[in-house]
Amino acid sequence: MAGTGLAIGWAVWPRARNVNWAAGPNETLVNAYLKIGADGRVVVAVAQAEMGQGIWSALAQIVADELGADWQTVGVEPAPLGPDYANPGLTLDAARDASEPMRSLILGAGQRVARFFDFQITGGSNSVRAWEMPLRAAGAAAREMLVKAAARRWQVDWAECDTAAGFVTYKANRLPFHAVIADLDPDDAPEEPALRPTRRLAGQPVMRLDIPAKVDGSARFGIDVRLPGMAYAAIAQGPLGATAAPLGKVALPAGVTLVQDAGFVACVAENWFAANKAVTSLPIKWQAAAEPPGPWQIAALRGALTDDGKAFGPTGSIGKLVRDDGDVEAALATGAITADYSLPFLAHACLEPMTATARVADGRAELWAPTQSASLAARAVARALDIDVNDVVIHPTLIGGGFGRKVEGDACAQAALIARAAGRPVQLIWSREEDFGHDMYRPAVAARLHGKATPTAITGWNAAIAVPDVGAAFIGRNVSSLMASPSAGAAAIEGAVDLPYALDAARVQHLLVDMAVPLGFWRSVGHSFTGFIVESFVDELAFAARVDPAAFRLALLQDRPRHAAVIQAVMEMGGPLGRDEPEPGSPVVGRGLAMVESFGSIIAQIAEVEVAPAKPPRVRQVWAAVDCGRVINPDTVAAQIEGGIVYGLSAALFGRIDFDRGAVVQTNFHAYPLITMADCPQIETRIVASDAAPGGIGEPGTPPIAPAVANALFAATGKRWRNLPFVGAA
Repeated sequence: MAGTGLAIGWAVWPRARNVNWAAGPNETLVNAYLKIGADGRVVVAVAQAEMGQGIWSALAQIVADELGADWQTVGVEPAPLGPDYANPGLTLDAARDASEPMRSLILGAGQRVARFFDFQITGGSNSVRAWEMPLRAAGAAAREMLVKAAARRWQVDWAECDTAAGFVTYKANRLPFHAVIADLDPDDAPEEPALRPTRRLAGQPVMRLDIPAKVDGSARFGIDVRLPGMAYAAIAQGPLGATAAPLGKVALPAGVTLVQDAGFVACVAENWFAANKAVTSLPIKWQAAAEPPGPWQIAALRGALTDDGKAFGPTGSIGKLVRDDGDVEAALATGAITADYSLPFLAHACLEPMTATARVADGRAELWAPTQSASLAARAVARALDIDVNDVVIHPTLIGGGFGRKVEGDACAQAALIARAAGRPVQLIWSREEDFGHDMYRPAVAARLHGKATPTAITGWNAAIAVPDVGAAFIGRNVSSLMASPSAGAAAIEGAVDLPYALDAARVQHLLVDMAVPLGFWRSVGHSFTGFIVESFVDELAFAARVDPAAFRLALLQDRPRHAAVIQAVMEMGGPLGRDEPEPGSPVVGRGLAMVESFGSIIAQIAEVEVAPAKPPRVRQVWAAVDCGRVINPDTVAAQIEGGIVYGLSAALFGRIDFDRGAVVQTNFHAYPLITMADCPQIETRIVASDAAPGGIGEPGTPPIAPAVANALFAATGKRWRNLPFVGAA
């Protein structure tokens, strides 16, 4: 689709350009980000994927605030592919501060990064951070065009006019937006829009736009797409790295079509159950990979740690020293403590499995998909069909859980191949077993730390973390034009290098371990494991120094007032830490603290854990305090903290993926359980007031929960819990 839009000439954009977004009947396209209907409805184009994090509403709220719209009249549409909708966080200047997957795309592209300015991608909790200022400018520019048009009609100075609640105002005069749009002049688009000094909607808990449809069931997710003449496809993929021998002629039920391509076998039928029954009954013979994933990978991780665990000398060929401050060897010569930590592979476990609907005809492909990156989905389809990427149209839908998995385009490419072979539109839905068995997994991790502390200082810190290079795996799989060899570096262990705590002497190294497992970005990425490692060890140092863990952290944060304020806030909510002495026969209760800074936000959590004989630990309550800078919608912030805690707690208690000759052992939720409503702790969240730039919020709630629970378990039992998951860990 293409439409001619009015200009917004700020930054490096030209004053006039074609906007790749169309106005519908009785709509006027004001600029690349908003249009106004004849009924007064304001529609905002949102380039970020909505997967429950509330970003459609947050970004629309930013535009509506500057525009002066009535929130009751605001709606959204997914933005089409086009340069206006590329993620603004994907710039070379942002590489230093970016989080995965942004960092991998930026650094992996190198000098060719300009080619990727058209990337639409949702990840790294950067949606508000990246889009706040461009969308404020879009709303302000449209506001100025509206008031200038109305001022001409009133024959008054436009600078004395304003907008509010969907009207242009001048003293007692009011004109609704839709009465003015016919008079808009492209030449009124300002070079540098003036932003409102005071915002009316920012920080207000307005109703999210996606909630009513999700409540009444009318919301359309990827799995809900229906096209005329559409069939359904189910897929079979063998153990990781395996290939299927040609099936030849096989007996199929009436109305079922067989499609075989590199790496998969699919059946197409009039309903998904028939397709799945047919594909699971096929006599497929899989040829195993030369070295399929198995338990050997965990042994390789642990073996990567140096024998003495100190690694004060030169790092090996697989390691890279990413921090080296002070004389760590001297600081840890005597009295140091040592701790080893391990975390397993994890699946994303989205409730909506991988799915995409494709229509392929005349050398063109059209797809409807729950994707976190329409750009990567289009490229994946173009590669699979060997067509130009401009001949691929992606219609993003609501996403029933993404967590980083749906930034990948593999299901889109498969759906397109199946639709082309079947000669009709096809909706591909992976079974739950396929979804668990062919994820892009969070890598397993092993770490060894040495440290020494006084009650007020960490005098020595030495950390070695063994983990694969997820960024290289992602780039190599999704951006075929780039060379992406795995390499050791700070990006792979984000959150473990630049700690907020004062360290007298510190040494950190990344030990690169390559693995025969497809790896991908999992909610909070590197912070999901470094948060557990760092905050567990900080607690161990506090215990060794015989000081309260909260007081210990505060002593190390004297130069970090925002971090200290977050800890003080959570202590007011959930303290004191330690163990409650139980009544005879009652469970033991402990409370533990953790604080993690990630994606521009600082979050501290206290977990209260109950431990009873012969029962798994039960997390009863979690308190969370967050400084995420300027807040758009506080209700969304609280909801995302709660969601991040529940997601991280499921992984901490139960989450693990094991491999046996390339096959995933945990094939469904019976073996990879999630926290249920009955087991969910009570969660209380406090937002610490801040005028700092906005931080991310979709991911930062996840990293602190595992170490908070681990530290609470220690308080309750006197035993350190260093291996995840807590239930059934090896």
